[in-house]
Amino acid sequence: MRIPLLLAALALAAFGWGLGAPFQFDDRALLEDPVLRAPAGWVTIWLERTRPLTWWTFWLNRQAGGVSGFHAVNLGLHVIAVLLLFAALRRLMPERPALIAAALFAIHPAQAEPVVSIFARAIVLATVLCLASLWLWLKGRHWAATAAFGVALLAKEECVAFPLFLLLLTLSISRNRREFVPVGAMLGLSLAAGMRVLLATRSVEGAGFGASVSPFEYWLAQGVAIPRYLQLLVLPHGFTVDPAISVAGYGAVGWLALAASVVWALRAFPHARLGFWWIAGLVLLLPSSSIFPADDLAADRRLYLPLIAWAPVAGLALERRRLALLASLALALVALSVGRCTVWRSEQALWTEAARRAPEKVRPRIHLARLAPPDRALAILEEARQQAPEDPRVFAELGRVHLARRDPGAALADFGRALALEPRNPSAWNNRGLAFLLLGDRENAAHDFRRALEIDPCHAQARDNLAQVGGEPPAPCPLLDKP
Repeated sequence: MRIPLLLAALALAAFGWGLGAPFQFDDRALLEDPVLRAPAGWVTIWLERTRPLTWWTFWLNRQAGGVSGFHAVNLGLHVIAVLLLFAALRRLMPERPALIAAALFAIHPAQAEPVVSIFARAIVLATVLCLASLWLWLKGRHWAATAAFGVALLAKEECVAFPLFLLLLTLSISRNRREFVPVGAMLGLSLAAGMRVLLATRSVEGAGFGASVSPFEYWLAQGVAIPRYLQLLVLPHGFTVDPAISVAGYGAVGWLALAASVVWALRAFPHARLGFWWIAGLVLLLPSSSIFPADDLAADRRLYLPLIAWAPVAGLALERRRLALLASLALALVALSVGRCTVWRSEQALWTEAARRAPEKVRPRIHLARLAPPDRALAILEEARQQAPEDPRVFAELGRVHLARRDPGAALADFGRALALEPRNPSAWNNRGLAFLLLGDRENAAHDFRRALEIDPCHAQARDNLAQVGGEPPAPCPLLDKP
């Protein structure tokens, strides 16, 4: 048990400091989501959410202890992933490179965002289940592995390429035709999950049909994003919650270089040697970094699943190095990971870093404005408005700041611009209603609160504000209104 305990200790040393991190960025949605607060919310989760297993764990967290325990579950899942990776790798390579690979997976600073960001639990949970599937597969329990992968798809659809990983593994080490049938079943599950998610994006902004970039533009951007990911693995500096990636840039050149690396890796593909693991990592990255578009052209958390293949590349490359060198490398990576956790423990530090590393992006400025006093916030948002004069988020945030300054006239104008650009934003309708209310116009305030509730019947603030002016919600919230 000494090796598993060592690996668990390394993971805890690297990311235990993140247990004290606040709810950041997308994490805040977990505090506001009425589904998680409702005792029967699990029913809605399993019937309506696209990642029901992950949301069910969020619901369990919220029901068990309010806002406590979320980070502990993320860290615990990471430790389980580390131990499963080592258990699988020691069946595919000698123990020393397997241990090096599992240790690297445990402590690399690229893991900070998926482990510390609560909302990123989806990819950690999916990876745990994919590793369980791999372990079962290597024990010859192919249909049990298929079932484990099917459950992984309920955590996050980003793991849809895992059957291709197993297919490559079969071609590399056994070429057993009987294994093609369960792999085909897994591919069928992946196809069904991919179609379900693609159809779901018809009503979701930011991905798939709702993305602001085309599949071709996204593909070009990934020719820049993927080399950046590889640089972060080799030289772990430059992490940020909101990286800037050019849509065009040198994307085509990047893809040509990656294709050349695959041709080179084929020479060391058989018997699960280094070339196999290199190609497998690229395959696992493809669902998030190929042609399925998303407004976030890059996200450091996307490295979590591919690292189960790229960490063995390092393990095989470093297996003959001296123990002192490996220990020094491990201490350096732990220190860097603790530093990343320190950034995630401060909202100011997180978004200041993002604004410094991507000064042309608007989102970091919006988040910094929320942390600043009103006068400073207006200056930050004015800079953002000059950069992105058609971005509704900037005007919505300007309106919010004017409300805080008790200037409802200016807030009204800003919310009007935001709604002209994004008419189905319930928060903007609610906030414009507040501006009308401060001006004494209760009729228009009630209209805007109702409009917010027509879009989102469970918008808690709009419901409270409408009740304040004596109005009734236009539609019941199934989570809050009893029949």
